[in-house]
Amino acid sequence: MPDFLQIEHIRKTFPGVIALDDVSFSVTGGEIHTLLGENGAGKSTLMNVLTGLYHPDRGEIRIDGQKVGFTSPRDSLSCGIGMVHQHFMLVPAHSVFENILLALDNVPNLFNRKEYRARIKQLIDQFGLDLDLDSPVWKLSIGAQQWIELIKLLMRDCRLLILDEPTAVLTPQEADRLFSVLQQLKQQGKSIIFISHKMREVMQISDRVTILKKGHSIATLERGSFDENRLASLMIGTDQIPEWQKNLQMSEEIVLEIQGLSVRNDRGLSDLDSFDLKLKKGEILGIAGVAGNGQKALAEVLTGLKSASQGRIMAKDKDITHSDAKKAYIAGIAHIPEDRKSIGIAPDMSVDENLIMKSFRNGAFSHWIFQDKKAIRRNAAEKIDQFAIKTGPDGSPVRYLSGGNIQKVIIARELSEKPAVLVALYPTRGLDIGSAEYVHKVIADGADRGMSTILIAEDLDELLKLSDRIAVMFRGQLVGYVDPRNTTREEIGLMMSGEKQGVAG
Repeated sequence: MPDFLQIEHIRKTFPGVIALDDVSFSVTGGEIHTLLGENGAGKSTLMNVLTGLYHPDRGEIRIDGQKVGFTSPRDSLSCGIGMVHQHFMLVPAHSVFENILLALDNVPNLFNRKEYRARIKQLIDQFGLDLDLDSPVWKLSIGAQQWIELIKLLMRDCRLLILDEPTAVLTPQEADRLFSVLQQLKQQGKSIIFISHKMREVMQISDRVTILKKGHSIATLERGSFDENRLASLMIGTDQIPEWQKNLQMSEEIVLEIQGLSVRNDRGLSDLDSFDLKLKKGEILGIAGVAGNGQKALAEVLTGLKSASQGRIMAKDKDITHSDAKKAYIAGIAHIPEDRKSIGIAPDMSVDENLIMKSFRNGAFSHWIFQDKKAIRRNAAEKIDQFAIKTGPDGSPVRYLSGGNIQKVIIARELSEKPAVLVALYPTRGLDIGSAEYVHKVIADGADRGMSTILIAEDLDELLKLSDRIAVMFRGQLVGYVDPRNTTREEIGLMMSGEKQGVAG
């Protein structure tokens, strides 16, 4: 098929940063084209150019051979380009039908409701989707909400669909269903740009793959001419991947036990409901579950950021159920938060200052009421070297660092006091291969020293690789435990959807 989209020599700069530099690639009709790249490679900037949010400094975008210029997302949509973002753009209180209707242009004030419902229902039936048009969006699973976003674009007859990490919120079964739908769309002549960091998916679904590195498009490979190793080596280049080995020895000593814990959210609904969990000394305990099934509440109640309505949290023989964040830290619980930039760092403070945020009252960093700047700098230099943090000039705000290096600052700070337990909530989300493997190494090395980790992650491959046991959550409850060495992705997927029980811990 001829090219539907051509991107030629695109450049985009921001003050002091070249985000894209001479990026070129094309997408043909009826093709699934994957974009691969490390964190900061330019994928998001390129998609923002393609959807009209950014205007390139130079270069051309051509559709069906004709040069186009986008000044807004509306321009991009009018040319048949639509994107399903990671964060859905839905009105929770409105129904599925109302949300789809809101996304359409030129709907008259007096419209034929039956006609529009019939058109939407036809699409739902065509792809065999389980969607009730009258259900309010807030009642739906994350996977069902993603279908709404896709139908919104199909109702606009978009010819190019951009999907940004679409399987991050899906069970393996839901991901397979999505891939089946994408294949149907491809057969209809639709073009798809697929953005993912999961090599298994890239190998399964891609017709072609374009690799971005440091703002450059360095290669486009046809299906059959690439494997996981070649793609990884192109993405990483000469960067070194940290090596680590899993500790096969694990104590039976219980260091943390959760008994019948319930946590309510701001709307009074249960995020955790009679939840039980046991964590062993030196264990990496993976937590699997579709996003929104209580994982965040679990991390926050353990680290003192949320209160329990009932139940107990026992750290050895100490009851820490009603501890605040400071008491939880004193009790030996460290925390890698989900939103590293909002609550993991003080963005306008320096790297040196961020590294002592939990120990600044320590006598090692102060003389009477005055801070010891030399001691703080020495500490930072040690941590920067130990954790391989790439920083800018001394004293520059930590927010200027890349996502991977910000994560390393948080890890260095949290582990500096040698905690007994680490609660890590999506610690590798958005990180490139090298930074993600570094996080894995830190967690594995901690297990060797006896540190226990609760690892909450959305990538089953990551959980299977790193965990000693995996606990599966569904609707705020523990479904059961599985042994990563004796289970399958499909079995875990059934547990994540509540269709199967695991073994008791």
